[in-house]
Amino acid sequence: MMLFWTLLALMTAAAVFAVLWPLSREPRIAGEAAGLAVYRDQLAEIETDRARGLLPASEADAARIEVSRRLLGAAPAEASKATASLVNRRLASVVALFGVPALSLSLYLYLGAPEFPDAPLADRMALPVEQQDVGMLIGRMEQRLEQNPDHGPGWELIAPIYMRAGRTSDAIAAQENAIRLLGGTASREVALGEYLRIANGRISPEAKAAFERALAHDDKSQPALFYLGLEAAERGSASEAKQFWSRIVENAKPNDPWRIPAERRLMLLEKNQ
Repeated sequence: MMLFWTLLALMTAAAVFAVLWPLSREPRIAGEAAGLAVYRDQLAEIETDRARGLLPASEADAARIEVSRRLLGAAPAEASKATASLVNRRLASVVALFGVPALSLSLYLYLGAPEFPDAPLADRMALPVEQQDVGMLIGRMEQRLEQNPDHGPGWELIAPIYMRAGRTSDAIAAQENAIRLLGGTASREVALGEYLRIANGRISPEAKAAFERALAHDDKSQPALFYLGLEAAERGSASEAKQFWSRIVENAKPNDPWRIPAERRLMLLEKNQ
């Protein structure tokens, strides 16, 4: 492990060094700043005009002295600016060279988990089901279903896991496969109806048909009666909704989970009448 971190640090430093090294070098034009170049051009023009006879010798000497004086005065300032710029670039390079890796390592030590061992996919898939996360559990079950696509219990087991992961369409398809392979029951049809309701945001005709099939398997299925009551209320048929919810209240035990929601719906119907 120590060798890995050492190699990683060296590779990071080498990459940063390769990018920042050019910034730490003095540019070739640093000593040939724009102001100095102008003065040198002026001196060259003076000598050219003097050689052509366009400028008297006395005036040429005076002009050369003046330009030279300005050149000497500007040189230290330009050199100072170039030196300061070079120092700043080298300082930035050093900070980036050592600061970026140090900051990255600090963040990892604070937010990451370096004390944990490696966790290859195969090893995580081999963990007991209760120790796997949802993604690993889905991957494990999908792998088995690919090998045996006619395994009805597998489709029935993975459908609610798909729902937990937010994969509603996959949950619907898995539940339909479970019903096709294992046969319809009240609980299986109710589960399919609930998945369809969540997918559409309402009780669609397909969801209603699933709840009706559930009620055909068990005429006292409380969730099927409750959702069919909701569908009737959505259509504006309060009397039909009241019939479904009343059947729940009449047959429910005190601790049945669907009794209280049904009673509340009946109370709302009475208030709205």
